[in-house]
Amino acid sequence: MQMRLMFHTRRPQRLTARPLVAALGLVLALCGAATVHAEPSGEIKDPHYGDVLFQYFQDHYFSAATTLMVSQHFDRMSHHSEEAEVLRGGILLSYGLHREAGDIFTRLIAMGATPSTRDRAWYFLAKIRYQRGYLAEAQEAMAQIGNALAPELKEDRTLLQANLQMARGEYSAAATTLAAADNKAPSARYLRFNLGVALIKAGQAERGTAVLDELGRAPAEDEEYRGLRDRANLALGFAAMANNEPQAARNYLERVRLKSLQANKALLGLGWAAAAMKEPNLALVPWMELTERDVQDSAVLEAHIAVPYAYAELGAYGQSAQGYELAVATFSREFSALDESIAAIHTGKLVEALVDSNPGEEMGWFWGVRELPDMPHAAHLAHVLAQHEFQEALKNYRDLIFLTKNLQEWREKLSVFDDMLANRRKAFAERLPVVRARASEIGIAPLRQRHATAADMVAAGATAADGLAFADAKQRDLLERVANVQAALKDAPDSADIAVSRERARLASGALTWQLAQDYPARVWQAKQQLQSISDELATAQRLDAALAQAQRDEPARFDKFDKRIAAVSPVLDALVPRLAALTKTQQQAVQGIAVAELTRQQDRLGVYATQARFALAQLYDRGTEHSASTQEADHANKP
Repeated sequence: MQMRLMFHTRRPQRLTARPLVAALGLVLALCGAATVHAEPSGEIKDPHYGDVLFQYFQDHYFSAATTLMVSQHFDRMSHHSEEAEVLRGGILLSYGLHREAGDIFTRLIAMGATPSTRDRAWYFLAKIRYQRGYLAEAQEAMAQIGNALAPELKEDRTLLQANLQMARGEYSAAATTLAAADNKAPSARYLRFNLGVALIKAGQAERGTAVLDELGRAPAEDEEYRGLRDRANLALGFAAMANNEPQAARNYLERVRLKSLQANKALLGLGWAAAAMKEPNLALVPWMELTERDVQDSAVLEAHIAVPYAYAELGAYGQSAQGYELAVATFSREFSALDESIAAIHTGKLVEALVDSNPGEEMGWFWGVRELPDMPHAAHLAHVLAQHEFQEALKNYRDLIFLTKNLQEWREKLSVFDDMLANRRKAFAERLPVVRARASEIGIAPLRQRHATAADMVAAGATAADGLAFADAKQRDLLERVANVQAALKDAPDSADIAVSRERARLASGALTWQLAQDYPARVWQAKQQLQSISDELATAQRLDAALAQAQRDEPARFDKFDKRIAAVSPVLDALVPRLAALTKTQQQAVQGIAVAELTRQQDRLGVYATQARFALAQLYDRGTEHSASTQEADHANKP
């Protein structure tokens, strides 16, 4: 039995962001085991940036990244340029591209980002580097963090710094870092747990035990803290066993709950503590309980050979031999089951089934396994899926599949684009002569001449204040009829009736003249408005005509440019698709290799246990043979 002291990191929090830090708040989604979104504050002034955020908050990270980069290329997000760049860095960080993200953050900081933005960026960069095992790079990023880090992240920073120190074996330094932390912080229990482990690993067992013992006795209001308390007691028990203090180990291990995640290890430790106290009968109680549990756990496997060991210590050699034989049979069955699982993994069934049974719209950091595939022995997957290395390799495999499908779709779209371009060329060639002919028939130049003539007439009429110049057709007809009547009456012989008619004609002419004078201001304004409207329409027509002439010159060149782009992209896609297919196959083999390696380690462990069981069984048989021989000799000597 080996003592293993585990370090603990704080559970991820849901945090909200402020002003420009809202963009960096989006990066929160990249740095934990659960999705964390930050609501953007302030007004979205650029619709294209709003589209990016919409894609992002729909968990369409690939679409968000590509949409963002296209909009940046065309400078469509001038009001959110800095926030957009931070968001791009965060998305790149989520895919493990920490170098590219680091370059973005460094550039933004050099451009004058606020201290809080700077420290937040370096913190999350350090965290993702630590999670991916780049310890030196993580420490380099940690060194860049100043004093402007948000209060809710300061305690997480302390934990991260301590974890980096412990990962490098600097346990005394980690203990110093953790001891200086705020004991009243929300993460104080995690800080205390890691402090206790660091002290024990640094050789200060007494201080470390006191810290863990306090945590192991503390009340816990929820399952998370109860689990942390169990881990503290388990660490105390193993540490006591390593110091040859079996009674103290029993006291610590008895605090661990029977149905907790640490129960199997605690039961195994309880048995060995009793065995160390020379009380094998007490050791049988937890070990017998363990043998009834799932044999996938290494503690359960060890219990299968620990039980017959305890029987042997009690002198029950028959039960001990039966126990060892049962253990060998159990190990053999499990070994064969592992062989079946390994064979199924080699065929690709595991990896393909994991992806098929856990679909996702797009590649992304937060995709995970929620449904287990149908395998010969699905329980074997528990230890495999628990590995961070396997999870990351599986994500990479799924992302490669997504990229392959994406490129295949684009390759299919290129043929569609080619057809669309051919159709546009044809339509342009067919419609251009018709449009040009219609434009020639209309004749913009004669229309402009007529407009100029009309404008001169209106100007002259307005200058002369001549109402007649703005008379309509009806008024002109009436004026002409009155003039004709007056001309006829002028040469007519004088009489009373003629005089009356002449007076009436004069009054009619005066009425028409008065009406024209009354309508003159409105008619002038209306004429000018109509002239302006005609002028605007003529200008629009001239612009369209110029645009048409420009299109006649430019469109063929644009068509050729699109044609060249399609021709240039096509071979790139043709080269990338098979390359991605090869990478996908290689990655699948890597994922399968990780899984097979884990199951092979389980087989090796089974082999060791089986060898121990056979050796112990052989010793029992030898002891029984020697006992039988000595008994026969004694009987023979006693015969007369």
